Amino acid sequence: MSPFLLLAAAVILLCLLLNKLTSRLGIPVLLAFLVLGMVFGSDGLFKIHFEDYRLAEQVCSTALIFIMFYGGFGTNWKTARPVLKRSLLLSTVGIVLTAALTGLFCWKVLHFSFWEGMLVGSVISSTDAASVFSILRSRRLNLKGGSASVLELESGSNDPCAYMLTMLVLAILSGEASGGSLAWMVFAQIVFGVLFGALCAWAATLVLSRANFPAGGLDTIFVFSIALISYAGASLLGGNGYLSTYIAGIALGNGPVNNKKALVNFFDGVTGLMQMLLFFLLGLLSTPSRMPAVVLPALAIVLFLTFVARPVTVFALLTPFRCPLRQQALIAWSGLRGAASIVFAITAVVSPAYTNQDIFHIVFFIVLFSIAVQGTLLPVMARRLDMIDAHADVMKTFSDYSEEMPVQFVKLTMQPGHPWTGRAVREIQLLPGLLLVVIRRGEERIIPNGDTVLEEGDCVVLSALSVEDQSAGKLTEVPVDGDSEWRDQPLSQVRLGQHKLVAAIQREGSFLIPNGSTVIREGDILIISQL
Repeated sequence: MSPFLLLAAAVILLCLLLNKLTSRLGIPVLLAFLVLGMVFGSDGLFKIHFEDYRLAEQVCSTALIFIMFYGGFGTNWKTARPVLKRSLLLSTVGIVLTAALTGLFCWKVLHFSFWEGMLVGSVISSTDAASVFSILRSRRLNLKGGSASVLELESGSNDPCAYMLTMLVLAILSGEASGGSLAWMVFAQIVFGVLFGALCAWAATLVLSRANFPAGGLDTIFVFSIALISYAGASLLGGNGYLSTYIAGIALGNGPVNNKKALVNFFDGVTGLMQMLLFFLLGLLSTPSRMPAVVLPALAIVLFLTFVARPVTVFALLTPFRCPLRQQALIAWSGLRGAASIVFAITAVVSPAYTNQDIFHIVFFIVLFSIAVQGTLLPVMARRLDMIDAHADVMKTFSDYSEEMPVQFVKLTMQPGHPWTGRAVREIQLLPGLLLVVIRRGEERIIPNGDTVLEEGDCVVLSALSVEDQSAGKLTEVPVDGDSEWRDQPLSQVRLGQHKLVAAIQREGSFLIPNGSTVIREGDILIISQL
């Protein structure tokens, strides 16, 4: 037991070291994890023989659950919504077109059987969320025209479609599928996956908004279990578990969930560990000595996929949206293949319908090429295509808005003899830049106005601008446009509803703490605190 734990700790530390090293060299860190697994594998320096595909499938599928859940949880729906149609087309119709074109190439040019070719096409049809997210985050690629949101939403949502195609082709190869059973499979995968994921998110949001967990961290454990339930429950019903967990993630991540900062930090760490485990294990499972036998067909497939199938699909689907050619070219180049494709290849290997083709090592080579070449050159391509936006921040497309808001909350307790006790809020002289936002009176929370009188024992929360965000409620942003009923109105005349208060206003790139006489202007962004 101890040697195994020591080895696991050593691998994790090496992965962390490689993370630092690859960020300096400009190499995708996930490629380093794959290579590290190969170094430890049967043909590497440490000669660890690991050929249990079934165990690898179970472990990697579990890791993929959390990667996909956090892919949804960390996606900012507000920035993704404008590109929703484009992204969903790429993640559905785009997957089918990519799989079909690649499958036809394998059949006609490489002389695979028709359904073997379609199996390869289906397995490698999706872009990899872990790879895309890792490069966008680590290299801070601030892209023009919402391109980052397109890539994030596409790569986070297209794995379920690729998985469904893979299962359909395997069912056909098994010889036991009929037209009716295939139609039911498609229906069940989509409908049960969507409904169960939405149900899990609704139930989890209800619990998180009403339950007071007795100890810190229990809410993160609860959400951890929801990620597992959303996958397992949908799968037991015949639905698409990956689709279910992605929908649960995106609904929870963009819902009114308390303590979101802790949840983001927790799942950021869990997902990082799962990526290390997944890519290392896949590298360990590979046998480099078998690569020469598949290198020519695998190279032909990845070149066709990169320079023909993916660009044709992207240009066919995005041209009707009048997307600039440079943006389409960058999105086409950004179609990285990764862990999901290898996991689906392992699913094919353990299936009774497994073919004579060494699909695992073919796909493994394709992923190596994609991450090493496309991933490494992605920042270069973005600059060459003039797609870098100096005024954008790609990190805002990942995390919720309150993580970015420079507002500090300070808590004061009205002790006996405090000069504010018994006085109305309007009578209290605060320093400029401070605002009283919440009064906690026993179990009651009060959003104050000028007539609210402070009482002994009250816990008063003040807000001010800060370099850090410590949550005292959920912060959301509301832009004020020319049609807004709040435009040119003093804040005292604005009615936001119960338990809401304008905590700050973003105006012309700067932030100000308002008072009742502050006039709202067109172009302002109201930062609203909500209990």
